[in-house]
Amino acid sequence: MTSILSDRINQMEESATLAMAKKARELKMQGIDIISLSLGEPDFKTPKHIQEAAKAAIDEGKYFSYPPVAGYQDLREAIAKKLREENKIGEAKAENIVVSTGAKHSIANVFMCLINEGDEVVIFSPYWVSYAEIIKLAGGVPVLIEGNLENNFKATASQLETAINDKTKAIIYSSPCNPTGSVFSKEELEAIAEVVKKKENLFVIADEIYELINFTGKHASIGSFPGMFERTITVNGFSKGYAMTGWRVGYICAPVSIAKACEKMQGQFTSGGTGIAQRAALAAISGDQGPSKEMEKAYLKRRDLVLGLIKDIPGFKTHIPEGAFYFFPDVTYFFGKSVDGFKVNNADDFCLYLLDKANVSLVTGEAFGAPNCVRISYAASEEELIEAMNRIKEACAKLV
Repeated sequence: MTSILSDRINQMEESATLAMAKKARELKMQGIDIISLSLGEPDFKTPKHIQEAAKAAIDEGKYFSYPPVAGYQDLREAIAKKLREENKIGEAKAENIVVSTGAKHSIANVFMCLINEGDEVVIFSPYWVSYAEIIKLAGGVPVLIEGNLENNFKATASQLETAINDKTKAIIYSSPCNPTGSVFSKEELEAIAEVVKKKENLFVIADEIYELINFTGKHASIGSFPGMFERTITVNGFSKGYAMTGWRVGYICAPVSIAKACEKMQGQFTSGGTGIAQRAALAAISGDQGPSKEMEKAYLKRRDLVLGLIKDIPGFKTHIPEGAFYFFPDVTYFFGKSVDGFKVNNADDFCLYLLDKANVSLVTGEAFGAPNCVRISYAASEEELIEAMNRIKEACAKLV
């Protein structure tokens, strides 16, 4: 069948996180007690006041038609206000905002509008699984600069400077980071910004989707630094911090020329995002932030819980994540070990082994540009986390 499909789809890798989640669901349907720590999805319900805003919008009956392609004006104004006041991106206005069906859609719009065939995009690695595939789909070439466990998986400004050449069109990073949970400090981002400003027409895509799950209390937006607004596309959304993954609302803040290009692109592919979901998003960004802060506290408690459990597993090496809801331990200790005829050659094998023997699903670090690691999501109940880590510990102890 692949012969009738386009080269672009045949060459595209399947999302590893979604693939592992699919395997876990299939096993659950067979009656197997799988604990899934593979998806980056909050286990909390969308806060009540956001739900109520969606219900009110339905009752009002005004939001059943096609919405504006770039999003409702009042939502765009609210997002711009938030970016000015909280992120210190002083130039942000409604005209800079494009609302899409999730941050992933926003990122796809940006790369389709920026990248020509052969343009290079520097990715700070480890990186979220879809960056590289979207860049390649747009005709670009991903160029990885790698952070490692010793420096909390954060590639540096000097590495960036070495990677930039005449073909470099953009750089992309996430902070707090998926998959590592690392957070770039203001000083680290300022150093990156100074490198970026040396090259004409070089853009930064700053993925800040985990902004509201930041344990440092010091989130920094690179678009707020002097000379960076016209070079920065800030990507954010409502999925993580407001537990709204299924509502599918994300957005960019970008220079007007790029925002208009993304609106044009979106107009041909999807048109505007769902009207009712946008009304819920307006309530989220403009209303009570208390539920989001409570979720952040819960994630921090879970992080500390899982950190203690990981430290109790011989062979796991980890840093301490500063945000998001992931651990990204190095598991090379287990490479070459085996049990019952099954040999662990790499992180892929390690994840399959744990899925089969511990009934716990994780995601291989290979998909994130770090083949020595695995990603553990702690967006699960404390009871599930304790049970999952105990299962992992027992399964790992059998490998010799």
